[in-house]
Amino acid sequence: QVQLVESGGGLVQAGGSLRLSCAASGLTLSRYNMGWFRQAPGKERSFVAAIKWSGSITYYADSVKGRFTISRDDAENTVYLQMNSLKPEDTAVYFCAASAVYLPTTSRSYDYWGQGTQVTVSS
Repeated sequence: QVQLVESGGGLVQAGGSLRLSCAASGLTLSRYNMGWFRQAPGKERSFVAAIKWSGSITYYADSVKGRFTISRDDAENTVYLQMNSLKPEDTAVYFCAASAVYLPTTSRSYDYWGQGTQVTVSS
């Protein structure tokens, strides 16, 4: 059974940092492209960042470029999202997802999803 479990969310002041983790079980992470999405209250789920299975290619939404960094540790079967210079508009539930194909911004291309972790940024 495949499971993706996010952790590391919480409450932080604007300008602060958080590091989200996504621990995978039941699949070999090195064979999957990984992505992070977020969903704010009353809004649709949106793409945040993605990393190709090889780790050589990353892709970011314009709104987080230069502030967020996605990385992976295949030995630990874990993907990370380092979030710096957080803004109130980053407040959302953050989800990680795994995809066998590299269509980073297309949520329908992802095969497995975690349950999400709440990130709240206060002003």
